[in-house]
Amino acid sequence: MSEADLITPVRNGEIRIHDEAGFEGMRKAGRLVAECLDMLVPEVRPGITTARLDDLIREFVYDHGAQSATIGYRGYRHASCISLNHVICHGIPGDRPLKDGDIANIDVTVIVDGWHGDHSRMYAAGTPKRKAERLMDVTYESLMAGIAAVKPGNRFGDIGAAISKVAAKNRLSVVEDFCGHGLGQLFHDEPNVVHSARAGTGPELKPGMFFTIEPMLNLGRKDAAILPDGWTAVTRDRQLSAQFEHSIGVTEDGAEIFTTSPKGWHTPHTVEF
Repeated sequence: MSEADLITPVRNGEIRIHDEAGFEGMRKAGRLVAECLDMLVPEVRPGITTARLDDLIREFVYDHGAQSATIGYRGYRHASCISLNHVICHGIPGDRPLKDGDIANIDVTVIVDGWHGDHSRMYAAGTPKRKAERLMDVTYESLMAGIAAVKPGNRFGDIGAAISKVAAKNRLSVVEDFCGHGLGQLFHDEPNVVHSARAGTGPELKPGMFFTIEPMLNLGRKDAAILPDGWTAVTRDRQLSAQFEHSIGVTEDGAEIFTTSPKGWHTPHTVEF
């Protein structure tokens, strides 16, 4: 290991270009966080608390020799964000038991050998209402449309345009208060990846760029509000919200998804036990 490998990078306003060693690091981190979210699929059920789910995540991360990127981040004390129903993102785990029909986004970031794997999926406790199921289905569709727009020569605005097109077709709104982000050896790096944009705008996509795409779609208006805890973001109209997130790298001909589910459980709300 060289001295350069021991230096922690800092955010410098530039979009980093990574080499094959970076891809290997991200594959390991991405696989572990995907395995963690696979582990949760049979656990999300009516009666379990979000605090217990967070405990399972913490245990999984530490048992696999990794670190949680969120514990201690800006004073945050949990290994996950768990956002229920009308919570858009950054929901704090607590003692509330899940009820039949609840939907939840579970967002986990792990650090493996210095590389960050950031990933979230939607889960359903019991049987969700049809409108909630449809919201989750369309949100996942929008994520994959955004990823399909990733290829060298395209621009970051093409990602947001693809997501917005799917949302508009299904009469859903795209949250604009939060965005995806660069990552790698930093948890949050350049660029910001917006989910509502015009095609052909923004920086050019180049091989070696790493970032997250994590659209948040609402049944109602796009407007968000932050609760007094300083973390939890909710829909202002209390309508349902959903989010999916992948960590990806730009390749010579498209995108590599680092956080693909090893078990094929990309959409836990559709998996039955």
